[in-house]
Amino acid sequence: MVVVPLTKSTSTAGESCASGANCRGWVGMVGAGTLVASGVLLVAGRRRAGLLTALTGAALVMLDQQEVVSQWWNALPAYLEEMQGTLGRAQAAVDDLSVQGEKLRRMLGK
Repeated sequence: MVVVPLTKSTSTAGESCASGANCRGWVGMVGAGTLVASGVLLVAGRRRAGLLTALTGAALVMLDQQEVVSQWWNALPAYLEEMQGTLGRAQAAVDDLSVQGEKLRRMLGK
């Protein structure tokens, strides 16, 4: 017969969240609840309160997901460069179409 020891939870119900180990789940749940409440406020027509609640919920979720936010923040410059390149190509295409349209108008006008 094999005896497998069961691990005990290190946190108890009365323990404070000073270490932050047990509070991370609560912060996420409060953030998610705040985002749901903001959606209800926005649907109810309370725009200002809904937006303020959404900002609060987003801040709480970002506190809970610091690693993900850090990864996104580090990847942001690459995305911005890519978007700048795409916008530059789109601007060049619009300029080229403008020049071609002007040439066509001059040819048809004569």
